[in-house]
Amino acid sequence: MAKLKLGYAPTRRFTFSAEDAYRYKVQIREKMESFGLEIDIVDLEGINSEGLLYNDLIGSEEILKRFKEENVDAVFFPHCNFGTEDTVARVAKELGKPVLLWGPRDEAPLEDGMRLRDTQCGLFATGKVLRRFNVPFTYITNCRVDDPIFERGFKNFIAAANVVKAFNSLRILQIGPRPTSFWTMMCNEGELLERFGIELHPITLEDIKRASKKVEKKDTPELAEAIEYIKTNLDAIDVSDEDIRRIASLKVAMKTIATENKCTAIAIQCWSSLQDSMGIMPCLANAILTDEQIPVTCETDIHGAITSVMVQAATLNTCPTFFADLTIRHPENDNGELLFHCGNFPVSLSVEDKPQLRRHFLFDDHSPGTHEGEIRGGSMTLARFDGDHGEYSIFLGKAKGIEGPYTRGSYVWVEVNDWPLWEEKLVKGPYVHHSVGIHANVIPALYEACNYIPGLNPDPVDPTEEEIKAWLRGSDLK
Repeated sequence: MAKLKLGYAPTRRFTFSAEDAYRYKVQIREKMESFGLEIDIVDLEGINSEGLLYNDLIGSEEILKRFKEENVDAVFFPHCNFGTEDTVARVAKELGKPVLLWGPRDEAPLEDGMRLRDTQCGLFATGKVLRRFNVPFTYITNCRVDDPIFERGFKNFIAAANVVKAFNSLRILQIGPRPTSFWTMMCNEGELLERFGIELHPITLEDIKRASKKVEKKDTPELAEAIEYIKTNLDAIDVSDEDIRRIASLKVAMKTIATENKCTAIAIQCWSSLQDSMGIMPCLANAILTDEQIPVTCETDIHGAITSVMVQAATLNTCPTFFADLTIRHPENDNGELLFHCGNFPVSLSVEDKPQLRRHFLFDDHSPGTHEGEIRGGSMTLARFDGDHGEYSIFLGKAKGIEGPYTRGSYVWVEVNDWPLWEEKLVKGPYVHHSVGIHANVIPALYEACNYIPGLNPDPVDPTEEEIKAWLRGSDLK
């Protein structure tokens, strides 16, 4: 995805110090840039002599023109003094993008009793007017520019805005229908489009077979690169060079079709018609594409693909996801669970230097193409977008990797705070046995993103909603 574009609209009110407002405008911009985020900032320089939002109507028209021409993905209204709440609300309403509201903490009154900014008072005013305009917004506690809570809140808002951006441009390449017996993978395509604007681009298994055969017949740089990647990074066990070429060809074909059709994720019917038709499993191809930020979900799990894009976007597309079955409880740890799938976890997550490329261990034909081995543990987020009866939510929980018995396929054992609570929530729904994991804490960002996605409710199990809110307020930083 392209870098997120942030509209930077610092605001002041004429009653208070214009000089101090200008000074804070510069300080805040410098602080944002020091965070090291890969974002583009679109400011107000040149619109007026100050680069600040303070004129009603005329000023808002010029600001809107710039932000629309630059196609910003979110907008930040730091109140450098009291601020101009009506103009802020008009711009925010017209843009319809995620909004960040914050202002730097006020200094003590001067010796003569005068106050320079009254920023906090202005934040109360703007919050009320944004509500009058029905504009959802994110708020960071009034604090000093150098306070850790500002950095935390700003970074979390950027991550949430990136989730919203990715969600609002979701187009999923669907390769084949769901497997016949997997009723859990049903989804309402019309409702996803009507409710969220999510598009599916369906093709048949015959389409992907033809595309793969076409790739396989030509010695292209893309195919050569995929073959070299497999041979360099995996230990092929009972898998021939011909098999590797076919697996690489499938990977290239999937990526080509997804890219040409502007799809940001793929859901594939990984068994059992595909191996019967092509003689390979798609697991490793799925793993490589997921590592390349095109997440692929198994068993035509459309909701899983949606989850993968959201979770990936919450890290500003810096970490790969992994798509797993919630499979069995740990034999000794009552809060332990096995996250597993046949062989689709990203190669970059493997604990071994060269994980195994093998034939499938479960099906009778034992087709080649599974990437097997344990992936690293550590702290991670587990999430699942799902819904039924017209209601949608996203399950959110944190886990950590633990030791556990060896098993076939791609896997990692994890521990959670209260597995019976998780199990109850997952079984009672609207969720299924699939989840998306990532080695990052993206729960607050996904929680905040739901603020901007009508019809999607956050459903956190650990931390709780109140704990997330407390974290966003910086309660642990005091």
